[in-house]
Amino acid sequence: MLEFFLKVTTYRAALRIMTPILLAALGGAFSHYAGILNIALEGQMLMSAFISVAASYYFGSALWGVVAGMACGIVVGLLFGLFVITFKADEFIVGTAINILAVGGTTFLMRAWFNVKASFADPGIVPLPEINIPFLSNSSVLGELINGQSSLVYLSWILVIVLYVLFYHTPFGFHLRATGEHPEAFAAAGGNVAAIRYIASISCGAMCGLAGTHLALGYLTQFVLNMTAGRGFIALSATIFGNGNPLIVALASFLFALAESFSIRFQSLGIPPYFVLMIPYVFTIIALVFISARRKTNELME
Repeated sequence: MLEFFLKVTTYRAALRIMTPILLAALGGAFSHYAGILNIALEGQMLMSAFISVAASYYFGSALWGVVAGMACGIVVGLLFGLFVITFKADEFIVGTAINILAVGGTTFLMRAWFNVKASFADPGIVPLPEINIPFLSNSSVLGELINGQSSLVYLSWILVIVLYVLFYHTPFGFHLRATGEHPEAFAAAGGNVAAIRYIASISCGAMCGLAGTHLALGYLTQFVLNMTAGRGFIALSATIFGNGNPLIVALASFLFALAESFSIRFQSLGIPPYFVLMIPYVFTIIALVFISARRKTNELME
């Protein structure tokens, strides 16, 4: 049993599973610090996944798939910002509408463009390239764990550091956090709250675009209806769990991904599949209960 939990392949799979969750959660961190509850991460990922597959197929290029996926995320982020920031609509209702639109829209477009119903897989879809780091090839464990991953896997790790510096060590990061924590004071000091929130919404969309692209071109190399399967909500949980801190968000994303990776391995032990599949979501609920209890305790202490 100990060997089961120490298998390198389990943790390698967790790193791959972690990437879309982490990218979307980092996008959620922008909205979190801007004072916006963006539950549309799921829909932004799903639409971007579809568009990235379509672009990769039609243009025969993974790069165009990435560009199209990010562009789709940005457009949806702008749409979310238009209703929430400019029209002052309820962010929960807008986010729910985008999630519903994503499911219905991708279902319709898949039938209209590719004449298929459940999934679209074709040799013409160009996947994201895998990267091998030469000096890690000499290490059997690190080489097996890290080498040969999708390019967006490594980019997500770099973005964790970049966004940590951006949020905590730049003027923009200070303005972003001030927008979410004290918008009236920031506006009184001459800051443009709406502009900062639009930047946050667009940045969130771009990150979700990358998340959806990895899921479709770096993880499966196909599009499947509702393929995000709740990962957007898990990403939102990781953002809340880490309070927007990219380092803690990355750790939370890895823990959620590890739970999913173990759930896949548990199926080989004869455990009922439906019980196994619910493990990552149970883990998410437990994390949210812990967060809620911690916040309640802090409020009482204050």
